[in-house]
Amino acid sequence: MTSLLVIIVLVLLAVALWQLTKIFDLTQVGSSSDDSQVASDNDNNVQGYVMFGFLAFIYIFTIYGLLKWGNLALHTPASEHGLLVDNLMNITWVLIFVVQFITQGLLYWFSFKNRGHKDKKALFFADSNKLEAIWSIIPSVVLACLILYGLYAWNNIMFVDKDEDVIEIELYAQQFKWTARYAGNDNVLGKANVRLIEGINTLGVDMSDKNSADDIVVSELHIPKGKKVHFKMRSQDVLHSAYMPHFRAQMNCVPGMVTEFAFIPTYTTAEYRELPFMVEKVANINKLRAEKSVELVAKGGTALDPYTFDYLLLCNKICGASHYNMQMKVVVDTPEDYKKWLSEKTTLAQDIKAAAAAKAPAEGAKATTDSTAKDTVKAVIDTVKAAIAKVAMK
Repeated sequence: MTSLLVIIVLVLLAVALWQLTKIFDLTQVGSSSDDSQVASDNDNNVQGYVMFGFLAFIYIFTIYGLLKWGNLALHTPASEHGLLVDNLMNITWVLIFVVQFITQGLLYWFSFKNRGHKDKKALFFADSNKLEAIWSIIPSVVLACLILYGLYAWNNIMFVDKDEDVIEIELYAQQFKWTARYAGNDNVLGKANVRLIEGINTLGVDMSDKNSADDIVVSELHIPKGKKVHFKMRSQDVLHSAYMPHFRAQMNCVPGMVTEFAFIPTYTTAEYRELPFMVEKVANINKLRAEKSVELVAKGGTALDPYTFDYLLLCNKICGASHYNMQMKVVVDTPEDYKKWLSEKTTLAQDIKAAAAAKAPAEGAKATTDSTAKDTVKAVIDTVKAAIAKVAMK
């Protein structure tokens, strides 16, 4: 309703402004005015200075944006390949800003320098082979260098040697949650298929596969520092995207196929929390949350909990109405803590067996109850039949 009222007000305001311009035109009837629609020298000068003003606005706003919001960008990467990704991104940004600064300055300078004048005729300039070569060769060389560096980065990040010692983990995406499956002691993930989803086996793991016997399914992802983790990703329903920003890792999760990504964590969660920039960032966030809590409590609401940094696995594709809520906590442990945490988890096979054992007594009790009920009903029927027969004999 509020949006409709705003639209109505804006429409009425536009109509009013249009009517005011018509009234202004009527007041100019009979007065001497230049309505030839041909730009004068004064018009051209005004337009030239306006262009310079717009150029100043572009430069000032760019500098202001960097100073105001530059600290919101991701800071120190938490993976080995993150430095490579950040270097590629920073080189690209620097090139973009340099090219933008030069080309925008030249564009508006030439527009001002060659503005219209009644005593000046336009120069017909057909072509220049030198200029064509300059603005064709230079961008081509720069882009070729960027592409080659990008391919180098891609190969270094995506290549996983089959003989390399890695931890195999599956990330399973579905609307609207993440589930992780560890390969267990054999470090080989068992086969899986969505057609096998049943009961507690929500990932469709093929329990007839011997490699599935030690697989572990969890809802919170733990990985060790300094060890390469090889993620294999599946989607149950729609296109998702596994995004771990602090590790500079992202890969689409496509229904019907398995995608993969690997990286080596370089900071434990505790170590990353202690980095100076993160300490400052958390302090600023908690300051804002404290101020907001005062307002909420004054209105009878509940105060916000203090913020604590955690790595997160997010979905970077708009996958539905609750897409914003699709995230999973990621914990980077020391190798010792990781082994301890993993050793405390039960396997999927054990969970399925426990669920079946818990279900059996319940089904037995139900069967006993059903049998007792049937016996009671039968006894009542027999009693009624006997009573009817007795009445008939009389």
